[in-house]
Amino acid sequence: MAATPAPTARISADHARRLALRAQGLLGSPDRRAGARGVLRLLGAVQLDTISVLARSHELVPYARLGAVGRRPVEEAYWGRGTAFEFWSHAACILPIEEWPLFAFRRRANRAKGRVWGHQIDEGVYAQVIDQLRAEGPLTSTGLGGAKKTAEWWDWSDTKIAVERALAFGDVVVTERRGWKRVYDLAERAVPGDLFEQDLTDAECLERLVAQAGAALGVATRADLMDYHRLKGAQVDAALPASGLVPVEVEGWSAPAWADPAALETEPRGRHRTALLSPFDSLIWDRPRTERIFGMSHRLEAYTPKHKRVHGYFAMPLLAGGRLVGRVDPAREGATLVARQVSLDGPRSVPALAEALREAAAWVGCSDVRVERLDDEALRPALEKLLA
Repeated sequence: MAATPAPTARISADHARRLALRAQGLLGSPDRRAGARGVLRLLGAVQLDTISVLARSHELVPYARLGAVGRRPVEEAYWGRGTAFEFWSHAACILPIEEWPLFAFRRRANRAKGRVWGHQIDEGVYAQVIDQLRAEGPLTSTGLGGAKKTAEWWDWSDTKIAVERALAFGDVVVTERRGWKRVYDLAERAVPGDLFEQDLTDAECLERLVAQAGAALGVATRADLMDYHRLKGAQVDAALPASGLVPVEVEGWSAPAWADPAALETEPRGRHRTALLSPFDSLIWDRPRTERIFGMSHRLEAYTPKHKRVHGYFAMPLLAGGRLVGRVDPAREGATLVARQVSLDGPRSVPALAEALREAAAWVGCSDVRVERLDDEALRPALEKLLA
């Protein structure tokens, strides 16, 4: 770890929390004209996941910031219009197309490794996939010859291995999703020419990615900056001096921090969003950071055996007044939004919970809300009165 320069400013933990909220688009007036595309550009990455409860996670992220944004505008912001691409950032993510040059360092590293997740194939299959896409245009893996050898999800066919390798190398991109299946096309055809032709060095890529992560986080430790795009410590250390971020000291944080200087110029004020957050939302996807800033230890329990779950299958933290004040494990039954399990920090958060449940129900087309389990049943009368 490189030596840390002396801090240029000292800020309170509360100020750091509000800087983080504003940087993530959850404090102040949202830019509704920019829509889901604007949210994507602000965050720099939106994580993808197959779990769908109220909606898929990539839909929940703009919803948390904009309110009841429609599914079609979200899909158009992500796929089909040359405005974004899928790649490995924090995890499998949707990224603004402007960031295509920034991930050249990772594409080069993938190419140097020469394989994807341990899979090996004949090089002739790779060439065949590229030739087929060039001749026939965008195709799913099924259109290329089949995604799997057997019914087992991990048993990929050679063509699926080849096209995923081409995705990792940057020879192809995902142009859209059809029934959640990726549609692949040649990068040279799908990425705008001015971006496709940029050839940044690894150092330039990392400097710009660290700067982008710093802007999206507002204020961050070295570990926070590493986690946002899953960079190595040495990469962050090398990039920090040219990133434009400035060292700061945050009250109560044990580690040094860096901040976006533009964020420090104005006081973070404005309207706080009240919303249920996807566990994969970039405000909270980094668990140590979430606990440090909001005092909540939260983890996804979808893959935890049911009898060992504490908060539920897809517990969504409740953001209200700039704080995480509870959790809701949601489900849908016909026209009813079901809160299978709810925990709340006290009576003062009941109105925010009711607001979040009503808004979420309306967004997904539910006319009723049913709360099954409240960790504090004494809150039920007030909650049901507000939901009536």
